[in-house]
Amino acid sequence: DARVRGWFLLDSYLPTFFLTGAYLLCIWLGNKFMKDRPPFSLRAHLIVYNLGITMLSLYMLIELILATWEGGYNLQCQNLHSAGEADIRVAKVLWWYYFSKVIEFMDTIFFVLRKKSSQITFLHVYHHATMFNIWWCVLNWIPCGQSFFGPTLNSFIHVLMYSYYGLSVIPSMRKYLWWKKYLTQAQLIQFVLTIVHTLSAAVKPCGFPFGCLMFQSSYMATLVILFINFYIKTYQKAPSRTAIKETPVATEIKNGFHKDYFAAANGFLDNKKAQ
Repeated sequence: DARVRGWFLLDSYLPTFFLTGAYLLCIWLGNKFMKDRPPFSLRAHLIVYNLGITMLSLYMLIELILATWEGGYNLQCQNLHSAGEADIRVAKVLWWYYFSKVIEFMDTIFFVLRKKSSQITFLHVYHHATMFNIWWCVLNWIPCGQSFFGPTLNSFIHVLMYSYYGLSVIPSMRKYLWWKKYLTQAQLIQFVLTIVHTLSAAVKPCGFPFGCLMFQSSYMATLVILFINFYIKTYQKAPSRTAIKETPVATEIKNGFHKDYFAAANGFLDNKKAQ
C-alpha cells in the first residue's frame, strides 16, 4: 500500500524476519545461559513494563474508536480507500499495534530471566512470533478498513490483562485478583468475534481482499483451538491428589498469563517464593 511507504520497519521484511529470529534465539540461548544461574528479581521492571503496555493498549483502543467513528466505518464490511484521512489515521494506529508485538517479545524474555522455562509453551511462542510477522503483512497490504476490528478488541483485552499483571506484582493486591478466569473467557470471545467479523465481509463483500479474510479467519481458528485446550486443562480438569499436595506450578497462556491464581505477571511467583 503506497500510503505506508517509508514507515519505520515496513519497506523491507528483513528487519521483522531478523527480529523474530533474534527472539527465538534469545529463548534458546537465554535458557542455556540461565541454567546454572539464580533467577533475576525483576519486580520493578515488571511494574514499569506492564504499566507501559497497559497505557499503549489504552491509547490504541481510544484512537481506533475515534478514527473509525470519524471515518464512518461500516462494522459489517469496510474497504481500504473510502474513508480518506480516517484510513490514514487508522493505519497509523495499526502501525503501533504491529510495533507493540515486538515490544511484547519481552514477555518471554522475562520468563527466561526468571527461569520459568516451563511457562514458555508452544502457544506462547507461536502467538508472539506469528503475530509480529502477520502484522507486517497487514500493514503493507491491508493497513486499514476491515483490519481495524481485531486490534480494537485486542487492545481492550490487553488493557485488562496487563493491568492484571501489573497489579499481581504487588503482593497486597493479589487477594483481589479474582477475575483471571474471566480474562481467559474474554480472550476466547475476542477470537470468535474477530472470526465472525472477518467472515461477514466474505458473505457480503465490499472490496476487501478475500484471501486476507480467509487467512485471518484460519489463523484465529488456530488460536481458538489452542486457547480452548488451555482452558479445559486449567479450569475444567480436576487436579489429582498428588497435584493438590504439591505446590502449584505457574503455567503461561499468552503474554505472561499464569495458571496459578497467586502467580504474579510474567513469571513472578507468590511473595514467599519471590523473596
